Amino acid sequence: MRKTMTGLVAGVGLMWACGTSAQAQELTIFWAEWDPANYLQELANEYEAETGVKVTVETTPWADFQTKAFTEFNAKGSAYDLVVGDSQWIGAASEAGHYVDLTEFFTKHNLTQVMAPATVKYYSEYPANSKKYWSIPAEGDAVGWSYRKDWFEDPKEMEAFKAKYGYDLAPPKTWAEMRDIAEFFHRPDQKRYGIAIYTDNSYDGLVMGVENAIFSFGGELGDYQNYKVDGIINSEKNVKALELYRELYGFTPPGWAKSFFVENNQAITENLAAMSMNYFAFFPALVNEASNPNAKVTGFFANPAGPNGEQFAALGGQGISIISYSKNQEEAMKFLEWFIKDETQKRWAELGGYTASAKVLESPEFQNATPYNKAFYETMFKVKDFWATPEYAELLIQMNQRIYPFVTAGQGTAKEALDALAADWNATFKKYGRNK
Repeated sequence: MRKTMTGLVAGVGLMWACGTSAQAQELTIFWAEWDPANYLQELANEYEAETGVKVTVETTPWADFQTKAFTEFNAKGSAYDLVVGDSQWIGAASEAGHYVDLTEFFTKHNLTQVMAPATVKYYSEYPANSKKYWSIPAEGDAVGWSYRKDWFEDPKEMEAFKAKYGYDLAPPKTWAEMRDIAEFFHRPDQKRYGIAIYTDNSYDGLVMGVENAIFSFGGELGDYQNYKVDGIINSEKNVKALELYRELYGFTPPGWAKSFFVENNQAITENLAAMSMNYFAFFPALVNEASNPNAKVTGFFANPAGPNGEQFAALGGQGISIISYSKNQEEAMKFLEWFIKDETQKRWAELGGYTASAKVLESPEFQNATPYNKAFYETMFKVKDFWATPEYAELLIQMNQRIYPFVTAGQGTAKEALDALAADWNATFKKYGRNK
């Protein structure tokens, strides 16, 4: 139920009064160790210059990030005031009381519209469609594609492609076109291959890759409100999407059965593949001539559409949340109020952060700032994510176990893999009392 503005303000004031230090002059934000965290520290230094409040972005290697964060949460420790946590954490962190409820903050600042709506749905809202919000979209990210412009624009290649397929060679607009292009450039005798896709099943690489196909084929992983999966995860649309992903695997370089973001950038830098799937967060390395000798001839495109024109992409990235055990919640809230301002979001993008601000994303200035920003803008309004429930790790392991043998070894059929996955997920949701 929506409160009146008077009640809203009173509620916020009461919340701050219960767990804050009005004199706080320092904040600590916890994040993983990578370039965007360095950009956030630069941004935070500008906040300190404006307000006198020192903000430190403390980082840890990605491999330790989740364990270290939840160890601190479960101990109800106050070492960190905010965390830039993965989207899958929202269910576990909110149900356990680790995150401050930001629903009133969202209403006050109209963040469901200020931020690209699709990013709010998956970085911020839990449970699904509940209109309860726990994080501000911070580091937007999703899966997109790079490609070799020089291969695509070679006149002889263009002529040969049109003669074989009957249409012009260009960045694919559909998954069917992507399949044709991957087949066309797949030339093992020349050590040149068609495509690089995610296949690593250690965490979410393979699942995110397959999600790109499933979502754009019009499929879903399940009903996130009532945990129904039968007839959804094993739908005909999902079967067709998984079959095509398996077919694309046949056009990857040899030994591509455990490949993720590092290998997929190497596919472009080492002249291995015509097209390569990867997070936008790793595309800066592809426009840098120091890390990519093919930087000048590398192009980018958004995840293409499926057979019925639907076009979505798998979400990466993180939202920023206030930790319930922070003694500086009032100051943390002030930082978030500054962080969501249009001018701050513009500066965040200038520093190298991936903004989710709708206004900044839609601006020509942003879209022309890098060779991949336009594809990023197109993507951030059509992202979808994996289950964010506390048991997401079990669901992820089960999906990896069921689809990996089919994609990389052709064991069984796509229908058999997804039927088995539906049974796994039903059992898991029953174990946790999700589906009555």
